[in-house]
Amino acid sequence: MKTENNKRVALVTGANQGVGLQVAKELVANGFTVFVGSRNFKRGEEAAKEIGTGAIVLQLDVTDSASITSAAERIRKEFGYLNLLVNNAAISNTRKGNLSLQEYGKISMASNVSLDEVRTVWETNVFGVLAVYQAMLPLLRKAESARIVNVSSAVGSLVLNADPAYHYHAFFGPVYPASKTALNAMTLAMMVELESTNIKVNLVSPGFTKTNLNGYEGTQSVEEGSREVVRVALFGSDGPTGTFTRWENETIPW
Repeated sequence: MKTENNKRVALVTGANQGVGLQVAKELVANGFTVFVGSRNFKRGEEAAKEIGTGAIVLQLDVTDSASITSAAERIRKEFGYLNLLVNNAAISNTRKGNLSLQEYGKISMASNVSLDEVRTVWETNVFGVLAVYQAMLPLLRKAESARIVNVSSAVGSLVLNADPAYHYHAFFGPVYPASKTALNAMTLAMMVELESTNIKVNLVSPGFTKTNLNGYEGTQSVEEGSREVVRVALFGSDGPTGTFTRWENETIPW
């Protein structure tokens, strides 16, 4: 199916704040019609209003199958296809509270981590991404060309974290870091499945960005953290697939 009037349609999950919101803004500025995926409809509505014309609020909870199905059906009815899926929605923990990242790390080691917390974080960061992929794939297949960008993190890199000299080596644990490792594996599975199709798949790390995800302890602005996501999302149909990068096209080892 050819895109109607060459209109490019994107879905960004977790787009009501942080990197997701910034990515949605920049995609709209680049001519996309963007579905602003938000678990909370009101917050998504506020984000869409902030972005302006070209942004459409979409209630989407990546841990709720009914919500995902409804979201896919709405995109199908309104456009019939999807050119770009940015799987950005993620959570980092459920019990950090006011603890620093260092303090939280001490209660989140393999020996003492709450399995309930692991399951909750993985439900969003791993299984939620897979569920959205499965629901949106038929719409991506309908587009003349399409791309999936999964937002991961270098803290999920097994190669980097296996090195004791790596800056974040001591922080690797079963909750957020390992969820990103699993997301990377899911992404590889998508890449393998789609390698003979016109759907490209890329993995991107926004870096240590100052967002709610890390209690605003990050060192980069959302504008800086969003650059690589947007750069990769804007690749044309002849752009690369199967990559894992940070800004500026710096390859991250899996």
